[in-house]
Amino acid sequence: MDFEFSPRTADLRRQLLEFMERYIIPAMPRYASELAAGSRHPLLVEELKQVARSEGLWNLFLPGLHDDEPGQRLSNLEYAPLAEIMGRVAWASEVFNCSAPDTGNMEILHLFATPGQRERWLDPLLEGTLRSCFAMTEPDTASSDATNIQTSIRRAGDQYVINGRKWFISGAAHPHCKVAIVMGVTDPDGPTHRRQSMVLVPLDTPGVEVVRDLPVMQHYSAEGHCELTFRDVHVPASNLIHEEGAGFAIAQARLGPGRVHHCMRSIGQCELALELMCARAAERRTFGKYLHQHGTVAEWIALSRIEIEQARLLVLKAAWLMDRAGPKAAAHEIAMIKALVPRVQTTVCDRAMQTFGAMGLSADTPLAMLWTWGRVLRVADGPDEVHLRSVAKQEMQRSVERRDALDAFLAPGANGVRAAT
Repeated sequence: MDFEFSPRTADLRRQLLEFMERYIIPAMPRYASELAAGSRHPLLVEELKQVARSEGLWNLFLPGLHDDEPGQRLSNLEYAPLAEIMGRVAWASEVFNCSAPDTGNMEILHLFATPGQRERWLDPLLEGTLRSCFAMTEPDTASSDATNIQTSIRRAGDQYVINGRKWFISGAAHPHCKVAIVMGVTDPDGPTHRRQSMVLVPLDTPGVEVVRDLPVMQHYSAEGHCELTFRDVHVPASNLIHEEGAGFAIAQARLGPGRVHHCMRSIGQCELALELMCARAAERRTFGKYLHQHGTVAEWIALSRIEIEQARLLVLKAAWLMDRAGPKAAAHEIAMIKALVPRVQTTVCDRAMQTFGAMGLSADTPLAMLWTWGRVLRVADGPDEVHLRSVAKQEMQRSVERRDALDAFLAPGANGVRAAT
């Protein structure tokens, strides 16, 4: 495993850092003021998208781009440090057309879209002229087990009819969000993992309703996390993605790269929190000492650096393995990073907030927002418990394979200690 930046990644990383310093960070006050004035999508994002594309900082996430498609065609390992940089500002990814859930939807369509689907939906997504959402999670069932999905997708002649409820659908409130990829049941009596399918549903289709924007930890995001209902929604059968019964497999393929992207953005947010903690600890004094001279705060700083480095290396390993052997081969590592990184983020951010005192709880720093996003990620894209269960299951399988080799370590007198007489 070699995680050294390739020359191409090093160049893009320098270019991206310069872009962030020149354009994104100075625009943060304007973005916040436009949000405060009621905008769902500040105009400056569209302005900066044009600049980013002109500089080649566009579609950095998709390894399989064709020659006639805009973007850099980076591997997951090459993209990971760039996602880390983008993560420092919550809205930066959209400027480079690298924001969820569009990235995952583009990956699906890039693999499975028909020519008609590609022309109508994938090409505009790659161009950044529209946004999309991914509608899987439901309020009436434990959607962390995707086989529980209840939304019905019924074939009726040359159409599909969709009925169901979805919620916490990220991005559905974005004014440019025009289509949802909806996961539902097409064959309720089929094999457990072949019952589900995915269809493309334009959000202006009769019967689609965005019921409400759900607050997360009492905060509303600009793009929304929405509840949607589908009441006798008719779409052409040609809107089916890939084939009937492929929904579960497509969902698993979609989530692998996305979890790496999320985790690397989180690493970037952890780095920002640690930098802020150190800056505060270097200028604030209590009881005759700077904060970093107190043992407790020094320990927070040291542990945060250690934990961030550990988490980053595991994420890079997952990205490297995914590039070499595919998401399925990297499933163990992907589950580990998804369970680990959000916990590191909330821990590091909590220490930073404590270092700032009351100010750390306010909107005068980004720390409360960064902590909130870390806490959200313990549920989004699969809760901790699902990933920990997966890791434990694989460890137990490995244990069975190694059990005979362990007997020698359990024999009396084999471990260098004289047996009691």
